[in-house]
Formats: sequence, C-alpha cells, structure tokens
Amino acid sequence: MAAKIITSPFIGIAAFVTFLAFFAFYYNPLSNKQRLFTVEELALYNGTDQSLPIFLGILGSVFDVTKGKSHYGEGGGYNHFSGRDASRAFVSGNFTGDGLTDSPSGLSSQQVKSIVEWRDFYFRSYTFVGKLVGRYYDTKGNPTKYLKGVEAKAARGAQLLKKQEIEEAKQPGCNSRWSQDEGGEVWCDVGVPRLVQRPLEIALTGKMSKRCACFKEDQLDQSGLEVYKGCDFLAKTCPV
Repeated sequence: MAAKIITSPFIGIAAFVTFLAFFAFYYNPLSNKQRLFTVEELALYNGTDQSLPIFLGILGSVFDVTKGKSHYGEGGGYNHFSGRDASRAFVSGNFTGDGLTDSPSGLSSQQVKSIVEWRDFYFRSYTFVGKLVGRYYDTKGNPTKYLKGVEAKAARGAQLLKKQEIEEAKQPGCNSRWSQDEGGEVWCDVGVPRLVQRPLEIALTGKMSKRCACFKEDQLDQSGLEVYKGCDFLAKTCPV
C-alpha cells in the first residue's frame, strides 16, 4: 500500500522564503561588495535557518560570520549580534531589548572609536558581503552624514587619546600591585605617589577620572595633587 504524503502550506512558505534568501544573496545583480540589505532581509541570516549563512552588521557594514558558527549560530554566545546591526552593544554590553541597536547616541568619543575598531576587526577577520540600508548607508549604498559623523568622532577620540598619552608620559605613572590577601598599593621608584586629574578624560569618556603619578619633592607645590588617604606626605608607597 502506497504511503500517504502529508503536505502543508506552511512548509511550502518556509521553503520559498529560504529560496528567496539564497537567490537574493547568490544571484544578486550587484557585486557582493555592493549588496544592499534591508533590516528585514538581514534578519533572515540570524543563524536559525541552517541552510543560510550567518551575517551581522556593524555601523552598516555586513559580514559573513558563518565560519564562527559555534559563536554566532543559534545558541552561541554572540548570536545576539547575528541578523542585525547592534553596533551599540559592542561597547555597552547591553545585549537585550533597546541595547541591540545601531544607534551610538550618547556614547563618548572613546566608545565610538571602539565600535569603529570592532568594524575594522570584522573587515580583517571575516568576509564583507554588503551594506545595510538605513542609518549609515542610503538606498544607493552611499555613506550617510551619520556615518561620516561617527567616523569623525572616532578619529577625534583617537587624537585625544594620543594627546593624553603624550601628556601623561611627561609625568611618570606609579607602579601598582594587588593581592586578595594584602590588598593593593602604589609606589614610586623616584618621587612620591599623587592622584591627579586626567583633563582629557571628559572628552574621551564623558567622565572625569584620576591616575597615580610620581612627583619629586620640588614638584609637590603644584595645584591639583592629591595625597592618598592614609598615606604619609612623603611616603614612596601608599595603600589603596
């Protein structure tokens, strides 16, 4: 007796969607470097369909990360990046809800610089397959003013970081160590430890911070030098 073949319109629809995704990628009339994705199209390549490659976007650039399937595939630790542009999450660490967005609004220049560096990492490590139409690329694949602004902010962050490194090199930093049993301490081979403001940190991170630097005795009359709490004025080693 012949076996009955069970058919369902849902199976046909799923197969058709998969076929369209494959056709759009492998038979796209544009070159791979000019392949343009909509948000909906990119979402098809999120690792849930085993017959499709896995793509992710960052700052509008789309990469094939299939070779990292164990990380980017379904159940992988980085799967939240797959099938979308979640640029912000690369530096925010927020992998849920509103955190999985391509918007860098409110991020510091250092954070934006880090996102650009992540994009550069994907260019070096994975295959670039196209661009996501939206915030960073228009419908013709041209970079938007938003992308140019992000890249300018990242470049400014790099300049500020370099300037900070040059300025801080003029005043040597402290040595430091920490252990669970003994806690932490800072010390100077030459001079004494002082806490000093990092003035460029506001522009870089949006927050003011301090660092430990070593000052000779004839420099201790400078303004803005803070003695570590519980440390003698001329002590070379201070608990932290």
